[in-house]
Amino acid sequence: MTFNYRNAFSRTVGWITPEEQDLLRGSRVAIGGMGGVGGAHVITLARLGVGKLNLSDFDEFAEENFNRQAGASISTIGRKKMEVMAEKALDINPEMEIGMFPEGVNESNVDAFLEGVDAYVDGLDFFALSARKLVFRKCYEKGIPVTTVAPLGTGAALLNFLPGEMDYESYFRFEGVSEQEQYLRFLLGLSPAMLQMRYLIFPSAVNLQERKGPSTPMACEICAGIAATQVLKILTGRGDVICAPRGLHFDPFLNVMKTSCLPKGNRGFLPQLKLRVAKKRLGIA
Repeated sequence: MTFNYRNAFSRTVGWITPEEQDLLRGSRVAIGGMGGVGGAHVITLARLGVGKLNLSDFDEFAEENFNRQAGASISTIGRKKMEVMAEKALDINPEMEIGMFPEGVNESNVDAFLEGVDAYVDGLDFFALSARKLVFRKCYEKGIPVTTVAPLGTGAALLNFLPGEMDYESYFRFEGVSEQEQYLRFLLGLSPAMLQMRYLIFPSAVNLQERKGPSTPMACEICAGIAATQVLKILTGRGDVICAPRGLHFDPFLNVMKTSCLPKGNRGFLPQLKLRVAKKRLGIA
């Protein structure tokens, strides 16, 4: 079979113009992490017709990934996540250009990872704070828009960080606090409304010390749809892209959509109050 890009993605036209489809074809998006949300981002952006991806991940698929990760299956156990997802993307669009970073993202390769990138989509593990800080800081310095969508319960919470607007550190306020408190600040910053906590039926499944938490496949799929829509708006310059300190949290279990605005980020009064309560409950100094 001879692959025809225009025919393969022709059904998207109508919601976007042919010229915008060509723009997507020539755009490069970087995705850090190929796990629950990262793998779903790869598939969704490939089906949107984005023509170039930079992918990073050093991990392999395991059985505990089956409940949520797009590339996890019996046939991929023990295989590198990034390689599997690159194969899936190329099976959708064999013309796609894919830059691969099998060691993950670090100080030595982050500039190469972001070279020529039009947008970055965060798929890093929740607990990968150091790598996330590095990539977000570099994106801000290089003027690259960032989209992060967190899978929470059955829903998703969105934050965009755009060039010239509030940056990642100014919003989350990680400097000078312990690792455990950084996790809390990240969670509370992503989800000021904390909608998912209303139906967390088995709280002991959340363990920040062991870096574990429950997840659902629905949340990961919703994340991918939200993130790809942000990328579409960013790349085409069409549609309102809300950015930090504003955010969104959609939860289909509760049938609720919440908007948030933290003008001072986690430094504000209410976030600080929530942080104190959470630290007390979890016994974090």
